[in-house]
Amino acid sequence: MAGDFIRVKCNDCENEQIVFGNASTTVNCAVCGTTLATPTGGQAAVPHEIVETVDAR
Repeated sequence: MAGDFIRVKCNDCENEQIVFGNASTTVNCAVCGTTLATPTGGQAAVPHEIVETVDAR
């Protein structure tokens, strides 16, 4: 997951959102505001379901 974009499904509202795997800031759900990813100095901590890794296009 490191360095990749991932599609994360919010456990609260089921919104799917694309997040950077090495996020350096806290990422919140655009719909309900729940924290989707928190920075850890490397790979972000994602306590929600990771749906897929998004390929570069």
